[in-house]
Amino acid sequence: MTTELTVSGMTCGHCEKAVEGALKAVPGVQSVRVDLQDGTATVQGEADPQALMAAVTEEGYGAQLRG
Repeated sequence: MTTELTVSGMTCGHCEKAVEGALKAVPGVQSVRVDLQDGTATVQGEADPQALMAAVTEEGYGAQLRG
């Protein structure tokens, strides 16, 4: 399963890594790709989309499902 998120508030590589780390910590995540320039995150695995958005929000960024 692939979940795509739009992530707001990322301004640098550190932000990108923080979001990546938060998403990787969610149960069920197999892989994560965060794109600072596009403001997106693509998550592979069986993680709950609400849990993914909550993890990003807890890091101080905005997140919503794409599509």
